[in-house]
Amino acid sequence: MVMLPIWITASRIVKKNLKARQVPLLAIGAAFSFVIMMFNVPIPGGTTGHAVGAVLVAILLGPWAACIAITIALVIQALLFGDGGIIALGANCFNMAFVEVFTGYYIYRAISTHSSITSGRRVVAAFIAGYAGLNFAAVSTAIMFGVQPLLFKTASGQSLYCPYGLNVAVPVMTGEHLLIFGWVEALVTALVIKYLQKQDPELINV
Repeated sequence: MVMLPIWITASRIVKKNLKARQVPLLAIGAAFSFVIMMFNVPIPGGTTGHAVGAVLVAILLGPWAACIAITIALVIQALLFGDGGIIALGANCFNMAFVEVFTGYYIYRAISTHSSITSGRRVVAAFIAGYAGLNFAAVSTAIMFGVQPLLFKTASGQSLYCPYGLNVAVPVMTGEHLLIFGWVEALVTALVIKYLQKQDPELINV
């Protein structure tokens, strides 16, 4: 339910502002995110870790278009591959299509502001934004996992869903992303931006 007004707002803004030449990039961004998220690595605490590519799509298309692109990727994963699950689709979209997209995008903008499209500062900004965006999403996800034992229990007190509380979910989820997956996201984001600076700088959203 939380994502519904976000999706409505995103669709209106994208319909109004997305340029015709950017429409194929929206599909490519969704496909790229879909592929990179398929490389799931199981981690302790009952979940998995992976890169998303959300901040990269946000830099290229803006945060609202990226929200739609990542949502499309997550919907396809859930419906066709059972990855993430249909019941958890809203939560996954909130964490990756909203939290990661917007935190990463505005961190990138804050660092890269007043720099030229080909400036090295934009590559550094993309690296930091990719790393930070994914880790913000990981913290948000960990909190959602960790509160499950408090909210949903059987009559005997056993957890109905995730059995791990905040004391396990938060340090494990955030630790793995801080140490491993955040760096993957950061490198992918920075390297693509560096490549586009040389090959097609007009694709980088100002």
